[in-house]
Amino acid sequence: MLKRFCIAAAAAILLSCTATKPNISAPPSGVQPPLQTSPLHLPPAGTYHIDPSRSELRLLVYRAGALANLGHNHVILNRSVNGSISVAPTLGASSLSFSIPVSAFIVDDLQARGEEGGDFPGEVPDEAKSGTMKNMTGPAVLNSAEYPTISVRSTRLEELQGIPTATLAVSIAGHESTVSVPFVLGNEGRDLSANASFELHQTSLGMTPFSLMLGALAVRDAMQVKLKVTAQLESR
Repeated sequence: MLKRFCIAAAAAILLSCTATKPNISAPPSGVQPPLQTSPLHLPPAGTYHIDPSRSELRLLVYRAGALANLGHNHVILNRSVNGSISVAPTLGASSLSFSIPVSAFIVDDLQARGEEGGDFPGEVPDEAKSGTMKNMTGPAVLNSAEYPTISVRSTRLEELQGIPTATLAVSIAGHESTVSVPFVLGNEGRDLSANASFELHQTSLGMTPFSLMLGALAVRDAMQVKLKVTAQLESR
């Protein structure tokens, strides 16, 4: 998802002379289906509006290449998920759609890095974070000036081997891709929750991962995506 980390890489190179170099590790490989430990029970039918204050998209982006120690693994957040989930009597007749403003991404929040463990040690310098954000939202990557939002809509909801799975059409910077995502569905009172954690390749979204010095410093194509959504049943 991030093509240009030049400013971030330059800052990291300067800092590497004095900073302790963290371990390099790969992202988890393959889609990780969540466990649905009981039969699927749909919440009451109706339209559920997503609550951005209780929803989040989180991307874990990993460095690669022979000089990977000069860069950082990144935690990219967006807490402005807006949209709705339509629950029908059956999962197959249900649907969802939401949008994410590109300008609302947050790069390397310190608390979020700590939550993700040893692959994301310490605080990333402000220059590196602002450089990453500038390049990520610029015309070469997400092109937020022309495409200010990322949109996601379901084309199919179904159970595959007992696991709720969404086929999603994801539109980023004018390019639409299809992604299959296993998820966990739950509800309490008037609230509906959906959570997913899966691996996604930048190239599958129509983007080319950043690479510098013939690949000596690069970003892995595979990134880990974590999505949690809480929505509330529309009042009648």
